Amino acid sequence: MLPLWVAVVAVSALATPAPGTGGQRRGAAQAWPDAPNVVLVVSDSFDGRLTFYPGSQVVKLPFINFMKAHGTSFLNAYTNSPICCPSRAAMWSGLFTHLTESWNNFKGLDPNYTTWMDVMEKHGYRTQKFGKLDYVSGHHSISNRVEAWTRDVAFLLRQEGRPMVNLVPKKTKVRVMEGDWKNTERAVNWLRKEAINYTQPFVLYLGLNLPHPYPSPSSGEHFGSSTFHTSLYWLKKVSYDAIKIPKWSPLSEMHPIDYYSSYTKNCTGKFTEKEIKDIRAFYYAMCAETDAMLGEIILALHQLDLLQKTIVIYTSDHGELAMEHRQFYKMSMYEASAHVPLLIMGPGIKTNLQVSNVVSLVDIYPTMLDIAGIPLPQNLSGYSLLPLSSEMFKNEQKFKNLHPPWILSEFHGCNVNASAYMLRTNQWKYIAYSDGASVLPQLFDLSSDPEELTNIATKFPEVTSSLDQKLRSIINYPKVSASVHRYNKEQFIKWKQSIGQNYSNVIANLRWHQDWLKEPRKYENAIDQWLKIHSDPENI
Repeated sequence: MLPLWVAVVAVSALATPAPGTGGQRRGAAQAWPDAPNVVLVVSDSFDGRLTFYPGSQVVKLPFINFMKAHGTSFLNAYTNSPICCPSRAAMWSGLFTHLTESWNNFKGLDPNYTTWMDVMEKHGYRTQKFGKLDYVSGHHSISNRVEAWTRDVAFLLRQEGRPMVNLVPKKTKVRVMEGDWKNTERAVNWLRKEAINYTQPFVLYLGLNLPHPYPSPSSGEHFGSSTFHTSLYWLKKVSYDAIKIPKWSPLSEMHPIDYYSSYTKNCTGKFTEKEIKDIRAFYYAMCAETDAMLGEIILALHQLDLLQKTIVIYTSDHGELAMEHRQFYKMSMYEASAHVPLLIMGPGIKTNLQVSNVVSLVDIYPTMLDIAGIPLPQNLSGYSLLPLSSEMFKNEQKFKNLHPPWILSEFHGCNVNASAYMLRTNQWKYIAYSDGASVLPQLFDLSSDPEELTNIATKFPEVTSSLDQKLRSIINYPKVSASVHRYNKEQFIKWKQSIGQNYSNVIANLRWHQDWLKEPRKYENAIDQWLKIHSDPENI
């Protein structure tokens, strides 16, 4: 691995990839001179706002900055579901979450589903995958499953450990996330030993765990996957003074869904400003380590003379709240959780371009096929990003409407006690819950309220109604919520039956044990009552 100072010097020396030229392609753009290689790097939990001002001022991200200068960055890119497996299922399938029925972190795509990589392989691309995939099933425990299934039960229990930080006090400790570095090395070695010899184009995927928080090794109050872990080496890349302490609404004024999330994530207690700032600083340091791994791939492509023949895409499955809105992790439609990075560079891609159009991860599938010149299936939820980023689409006015002026994100998993649906347009963010009636919606004007502190759904009823109608034209969300409700009950009942006589002991000692064991019978009764309620859509 190259030291970071060498990497930065190398970045400044790289030449801007030249745009491609050639004949007509699919009636819209000119063909690439040769079919380009494609490299997709996907990290986990990377807040997309860090890739543009003012977020980019908080931490040094030299390779993301390089991609910005030498390619196209999408300023308003979003996950289609703010949790690992459902998000990745959408990205690999090109379909919205309610179409894949990837409801939680252990229910993703069918293992035999035809992904964009499968299609590219059938059309002559050599393919390789390294690192985190998680589009069939993601990381989860029994607790994660039960918490997701029982989210409609009338109780409030802490499901997570209180977030904490852990510092490696070595100024020379670069490889903190060793697993990610090993996968990055495997990808680089594959480029050097395999890809360089191919006569066919290749597509390489690298999945990283960072900057996802680490599982905490301790028990008690800090039990759970909630540790922000880094070294002094990476912490030095963070401008501590530039870190903002996010504003929080008083607990009594929080939206009921937000309150449930904050409570189950163990964040309703008191936090000092130093605690909050440290969590955010450590998270940004973890982002800096992620950027360095992206850099290893870019440098390898450059050294092998492949960079000008390769389209590089960087994105993430979702963001990280890092104590915004009194939460960590994701599972939220707030910007820190739902806004993802999306940068593209390579032959034929416009340089130093910032695109403000709203886009989302389902657009990866058609973009990949479009790069390869493969006709797009008719059933996809996403749209190719090439008309917004390629030099070969000269008439921007003609192609600007190829992507609709909205994106859809939805969430059906743990830490949120109702299915959530976000419709994001250029100005508005509208969030509906459950059946659209039992839980009040949220509306934010991101142009005047970027911190999303003021819900104006009741202040602007006409806007709220219009956006709700638009959302319902895209997805029959009350029906989807009812389907998820039924699925949760069915799965819970199967699990309960599989446990048999051990049920009471097992359920009491899941991650919520500290709360549950105080009144175990009360919580078992709440589940029994939930199971008795008829689950037809009309009765939910």
